[in-house]
Amino acid sequence: MTDDTELLTRVAHRAAEDDPDVPPGVDAAAIETARTRLGFALPDLLAAAYRQVGDGGFGPEECLLPLNGEGSVVSTYLDFRETYAGSEWAWPEGVLPIMTWGCGMYACVDCRSDDATVLLFEPNPGDPDLAWYVDAPSLAAWFTHYVEDTGWWVAAERGEDFEPMAPWPHASARA
Repeated sequence: MTDDTELLTRVAHRAAEDDPDVPPGVDAAAIETARTRLGFALPDLLAAAYRQVGDGGFGPEECLLPLNGEGSVVSTYLDFRETYAGSEWAWPEGVLPIMTWGCGMYACVDCRSDDATVLLFEPNPGDPDLAWYVDAPSLAAWFTHYVEDTGWWVAAERGEDFEPMAPWPHASARA
């Protein structure tokens, strides 16, 4: 069993505990549709999660968005790229919003990084140069935080302090 296989088994188990009605996973055609519309491939672990765990509806707090369709990962990314193009809030290329935290905040996967770095987009301070943070060094680490209840969101919900996130300095260069 590979590390990703074991991790996905743990994610699927946790997802079923959280909500027994997680939507069924997508097929290879849905993954290809997403790749075609986005213009880049999903990281392997993210594609496997959508195939094996479910079409969104699992994960921390607000849960992952569905892959395709209205209100999906793909449509949100394309909308952000178009809506904010040419502005100081231009959405970085290859940064896929996978989950909303509410209040305009998103968990995003950097599809151009080798480890699928997970970023936090937090626009509420009002400064685009201070809106991007490294949430987890990899999608695998982020999913591990989810299954082990060790993410910053758990500490925040409990009113506990947590380590501040490092700024992600590549947003403007990738817009």
